[in-house]
Amino acid sequence: MSDFAPLATERLMLRPFLPSDAAELHRLINDWEVCRMLAAVPYPYARAMADEWVTTTAESLANGRAYQLVITGREGDQEMVVGGVGLRLHRTERSADLGYWVGRRFWGHGVASEAAGRLVRWGLANLDLDRIEASVATDNPGSMSVLRRIGFRQVGAGRQKFEARGGEHPVLRFEATREDLPGARREIIPAGETKLLLVAACALIDTDGRILLARRPEGKAMAGLWEFPGGKLAPGETPEAALIRELREELGIDVASNCLAAFAFASHAYEAFHLLMPLFLCRRWTGTPTPREGQVLAWVRPEKLSDYKMPAADLPLVPLLRDFL
Repeated sequence: MSDFAPLATERLMLRPFLPSDAAELHRLINDWEVCRMLAAVPYPYARAMADEWVTTTAESLANGRAYQLVITGREGDQEMVVGGVGLRLHRTERSADLGYWVGRRFWGHGVASEAAGRLVRWGLANLDLDRIEASVATDNPGSMSVLRRIGFRQVGAGRQKFEARGGEHPVLRFEATREDLPGARREIIPAGETKLLLVAACALIDTDGRILLARRPEGKAMAGLWEFPGGKLAPGETPEAALIRELREELGIDVASNCLAAFAFASHAYEAFHLLMPLFLCRRWTGTPTPREGQVLAWVRPEKLSDYKMPAADLPLVPLLRDFL
């Protein structure tokens, strides 16, 4: 099996296909009601095609072109194949296409929403993507409901070839960005009631002049974006005290207040609040920075900072750091 770590939900597991899945895959997908809604799947679906699909998905996963996973559930102590879900990447466009299907006997149980929603959240948090797209046949209202439920919005319409139907069929096109995902949306603050959010951030600089960035993990707002470590100020807390606390909690390192040098600040208006964020520089700390909250860390040279997708508030700080260092 690939090194890809399976993704769990409350009821399901999303993992790479195994050769032993092919027979059940064939049994579930070789169904006209399933095939007719899938653009690239013919009907009838030959048994040999299931074996070929398992091999192809392993190759695509290994080279990072696509993440095609089997959806499994539990029936007593037995694992059972339920369907499939996948992301096909377009790296130059920082986008991916979402596809999914569920065996007919499992329809009406929320399986597609649970599986597709999990993969979309994981993809935007862990892959270099800005958006995920999906197309749905106009006579497939169930799939449209799935997409809307997990955060997608309709962005257009068109026509697409469906292998099982033997020709083109009208489709609706959907799209989701990390800002569209449930939990990422925020209420719009009424005019004249701007909420000020105070956050402190730190550019940790190692002996090679590299800066530490942290990638926001799945489940957090703006998941998948890179940022300077730090966090919100507690009531009555100074920026330095907040950073000392946050760096210990997030990275397991200890920093003295006299090692934090105020450098610049960001002032940015988001839809729901106005962010004020002082940025400190730090070259000395105790311990080794270790991700403690599911984030991914990267030591980045100043001239490479622009290669990392960051929240809007952080962007003005990048050229300042680059010029200073």
